[in-house]
Amino acid sequence: MNGGIDPLAALRPLREPEAIGWWPPAPGWWLLAALLLILLATLLWLWRRRRQREAYRRRALVELAHIRARFSQGGDGLACLGAVNALLKSVALRAFPRRDVAGMSGESWQRFLNRSLGLELFDPSLLVAQYRPQVPEGDVKQHLQAAEQWIRQHRRAS
Repeated sequence: MNGGIDPLAALRPLREPEAIGWWPPAPGWWLLAALLLILLATLLWLWRRRRQREAYRRRALVELAHIRARFSQGGDGLACLGAVNALLKSVALRAFPRRDVAGMSGESWQRFLNRSLGLELFDPSLLVAQYRPQVPEGDVKQHLQAAEQWIRQHRRAS
C-alpha cells in the first residue's frame, strides 16, 4: 500500500462533545418543580385553614385550664361547674348552628353533648349541678375531664 504507513495513524483524534450541563433544566423538570410548588402551597393553605377552623378548641382548652386552676385553688365546685357548662355552651355555639344549640338545656343538652362526641360521657345531674347546694369534688373532676375530652374530640357540624 503506501509504503507501510498506516492511514489511520494520520487521522486526528476524535473530539469529544462537551458535557451536558445541568442548567437550564429540561422543560419536564420545570413542570415538576411548578407542580411541587403548587402542591406545597395547597397543603400549606389547607393546614392553615384547618388550624384557623380549630382555633376555638385551643382557646377553649386554655380557658378550661384556667377554670381547673381556679377550682384547684379555691375549691368552689358549684362555680367551677357553672363555668365549665358556660364554656361548653360557648364552644358548641362556635362549632354548631346557633339555632340547634342555643335553646338546649337539661337532658336535651346532655344528649347533644354525648351525641356530638359519640360517647355517653356526660351525666345529666352534673350539667345542672350548679343549681344544687353542694357538689362532691370527685364529680367536679369527672366533669372537668369529660369537658376536656368533648372539647378535644367533638365532631363539628358540617
